[in-house]
Amino acid sequence: MTACFIRKDLHPRLKRQVGTFLGVLLLTIVTLIVVAPFLWVTFLSFKSNTELIIDPLKLPTIIDFGNYIRAFTTLNLAVLYKNTILVSVVALLFGMTFSYLSSFAISQFIFKSTKVRNSIYYFLIMGLAIPVYILLFPIYRISITFRLINTYASLIIPYIAIHMSFNTLLFVGFMREFPKAIEEAAIIDGCNLMALIAKVVIPITKPVIATVLIFDLLYNWNEFPFAVTLLNKAYMFTISLGISFFKGEYTMDYAAMMAATVIILIPQLIIFGFFQRYIIEGMTAGAVKG
Repeated sequence: MTACFIRKDLHPRLKRQVGTFLGVLLLTIVTLIVVAPFLWVTFLSFKSNTELIIDPLKLPTIIDFGNYIRAFTTLNLAVLYKNTILVSVVALLFGMTFSYLSSFAISQFIFKSTKVRNSIYYFLIMGLAIPVYILLFPIYRISITFRLINTYASLIIPYIAIHMSFNTLLFVGFMREFPKAIEEAAIIDGCNLMALIAKVVIPITKPVIATVLIFDLLYNWNEFPFAVTLLNKAYMFTISLGISFFKGEYTMDYAAMMAATVIILIPQLIIFGFFQRYIIEGMTAGAVKG
């Protein structure tokens, strides 16, 4: 009897241990796959151009910081960061405001027809089905027509539009199950619409707001095709265009380019690592509420 009891007790425990081991192994493999490109770029940043071209997969023979010195002296980081922060923050503020208020209206307002509500919602999230860069040429032509080329507005306006679909999807998914009792209590206490949104709804939806904010910010920070198409003056360049400074007419400083890539990536990794908890909370909240 005892032997049978022990075997039955060990079986589920062994299954749990095997499941935990396989889960840890899978997460380790995925982590290595994700981290490998960054580690490879970091190794390349310490190589000379000759070593990098001849054998890019080989580890650097010596640790040389000359590439980083050239990257810092070539890039005007103050101007690049100023342009990037200005474009990203303005686009983020307007995009978040528009998408948040429209999502609140879709999820909380009473429409005469459910079809109207659904039509507006599906129209706003329809952009998720359209590859963004298909719109590059039309946006370029529109920017020329309205003389927006080489202006901050040429990037800010497309960035706002690009984020509307994703933001709406997350916000509406969370707000649809927002407790009506809380809203009704706030209205009885004398809250008007804007006070209700600012003092009641926003504090409860902070995880989703943080998730949307971080994703939008990182996209704006890294965006390259629109920036390289709509900007051609160096003093307007964003940080993603800084790599182009290492391209000459007949040569390319690959090693310094790798060093510049690491310099550009490090702030993003710090931001993402610091806000990782909020991203997970926001995505989980949106998934549960949706």
